[in-house]
Amino acid sequence: MAEVKKQERDFSPEVTALLPETEKLSKSGKLSEALDKLFALEKQTRNASDLPSTTRLAKAALDQCYEARDYAQLNATISLLSKKHGQLKGVVQAMVEQAITWLPEIRKREGEAKWLELVETLRVVTEGKIFLETPRARVTLVLSHYHEALSKQPSAKPSSIKESLQTASDLVSDLQVETYSSMERREKTEFILEQMRLLIALARLKDAEVAGKDGKDAKNALGGGEPEWIKAKVGGRKVNETFLKEKENEVCRSFRLQIDLKLKFYDLMIQQALHSTAYLEVAKHYERVWDTPSIKDDASKSRAALEHIVYYVVLAPHNNEQSDMLHHWFVNPALEKLELHYNLVKSFVTRELMRWPGIESLYGPFLRTTPVFSIAKQWEDLHTRVIEHNIRVVSQYYTRITLSRLTALLDLTPQQTEETLARLVVSKTIWARIDRPAGIVNFTSKRSAEDVMNDWSSDMQKLLGLVEKTWMGMNAALAAQSRVKA
Repeated sequence: MAEVKKQERDFSPEVTALLPETEKLSKSGKLSEALDKLFALEKQTRNASDLPSTTRLAKAALDQCYEARDYAQLNATISLLSKKHGQLKGVVQAMVEQAITWLPEIRKREGEAKWLELVETLRVVTEGKIFLETPRARVTLVLSHYHEALSKQPSAKPSSIKESLQTASDLVSDLQVETYSSMERREKTEFILEQMRLLIALARLKDAEVAGKDGKDAKNALGGGEPEWIKAKVGGRKVNETFLKEKENEVCRSFRLQIDLKLKFYDLMIQQALHSTAYLEVAKHYERVWDTPSIKDDASKSRAALEHIVYYVVLAPHNNEQSDMLHHWFVNPALEKLELHYNLVKSFVTRELMRWPGIESLYGPFLRTTPVFSIAKQWEDLHTRVIEHNIRVVSQYYTRITLSRLTALLDLTPQQTEETLARLVVSKTIWARIDRPAGIVNFTSKRSAEDVMNDWSSDMQKLLGLVEKTWMGMNAALAAQSRVKA
C-alpha cells in the first residue's frame, strides 16, 4: 500500500461525467469496455492521490460487475485493484466492505460455489493487512460457520465431520483478535467465545472417537482432544470478566442468535473445568452465573444455579479456598430456602462424623436424580469427600486410634482406609503415621526440642502473668481492709 500523500488534483468532475457513461455500457452488455474506461481514469486519480474519486471509481467497477452477475470478473476486479501500484488503503477498505455486504445475497441467489469464490478472494486480499484485520476476521468467521454446518449435515460421514469441524476451528483459532486495535472490545469477546466453542466441540468429537475405538480414557490417550481443551482454557483467560459484569455487555446479538454473552462464557468455562474435574472452579463459575441479574430475576434459574454451586463446592477437594467458600455459602440467607442443600452443606461444615450409609439413605434418593450425581464418577467423588471429612474430624478429636476402630468409623475396608489416609497425608491436609504391626494410627507429629521449649516458655509467661494478677488483687484487698479498720 502507498504512503499517504497530499492530493495533487481533484478528479470529481471527470468521475461524475464518466460514471453514467460506463453504467450505460455495462447495461448494454459491454462490461469489459466499461471497466477499461474506469481503470484508465482510476490510474490517474490514484497517481494524484485523489482518495474520494478513486474510491468512487473502484466501487463503481465492482457495482457494475455485480449488477452484470459476472462474479468471475468481480473477483478478478477486486484482486486487480487491490494490487495496483500505489493503491490507497481507503480504496481497498471500501471495496472489501462493499463486497462483504453482497455475501448473503450471492449465497442465496447463486449458491455456495460462487459465494465461496468471493469469500476466498476477500480472504486473499485482506491477508497480512493490519488495516483490514477486522473485515478479514468477519469473513473468516462466516467461512468457519459454513464448515461447521457441513459437519452437521445428516449425510456427512464421520471422517468428513471431523475434517469439517477441524477446519472450522482452525479458521477462527488462527485469528488473534485480542491484538486487533480496530475491533471493538465487545466484538473481540464474541470472537474469542466462538473460538472456545468450536475448540470444545472438536475436543469432544476427538475424545468420543478415541473412547469408542480403544475404550480408554481420552484425556490420557494419544489422538484425543486434550490439546483443544488446553487451547480453550487459554482462550478463557483472554476474556475480561470485569467487562462481562457490565449490564450492557451481558447480551450478545452478533452472529446468528441473541444469547447472553456472560452466560455463554461461563457455560464454556464450566465445560472446560468439568473435563479437568476442577470442581472448585466449576462452583466459582456457577457463583458468577447466579450473580447475573437475568438469572436472579428468574426463580427457577436462580435455584438451579444455587444447587449447582452447592454440589460442586461439596465435590471439591478440601483446601483453604474450598473451606472458605463452603462456610460463606453456609451463612448465605439464599441457601436457607433450600432445606436439603442447606443440611448437606451443614454436614460438611459441622465437625462431626458423617456415616456414609446415613448420608446415602438421606440424600441419595434425591441427589442421584440430578444431572450432577447421576454420573457414577461424581457420586463416587462425593463418597470420597465424606470419607475425607470424617478423617479430618477424627484427627481433631484423636491423637491415636486403632486402625480397626478408624476403619469402622469410616465404613471402609482396611486397604481403603490406608489409601485415603495416604492421599490426605500427601496433600498435607492432615498429619498421620500408621504403625502397621501395632495397628495404630498416630495423628500427632513428633515435636522437636525447640517446639517443646517454646511451649514451656509460653506457659511460664502465662503462669507469671496469673501470679502477678493475683498478687495485685491481694494487695488491693489488703489496702481496702486497712482503710476500713482505720
